[in-house]
Amino acid sequence: MSLMSGSVAFKAACPDCRGRFELEAAALRLAIGGSRRTTFYSFTCPECGAAVRKPAGERIVELLTGGGVSTLRSV
Repeated sequence: MSLMSGSVAFKAACPDCRGRFELEAAALRLAIGGSRRTTFYSFTCPECGAAVRKPAGERIVELLTGGGVSTLRSV
């Protein structure tokens, strides 16, 4: 996570094209489920357009929610 002109930016990578970039909070979505398996974050790769979904442990959830990423909680 870094500060980019007053807004929070998160470093991310695409497993498809292997691109590395920074995304603002609005470009990410966080889903918090009842288990580690159902807790993940997702984004669309700005380089190749692939839909990317990655697991989110406690620390990632803390960073993303603290940085203003939209969160969906499921029961």
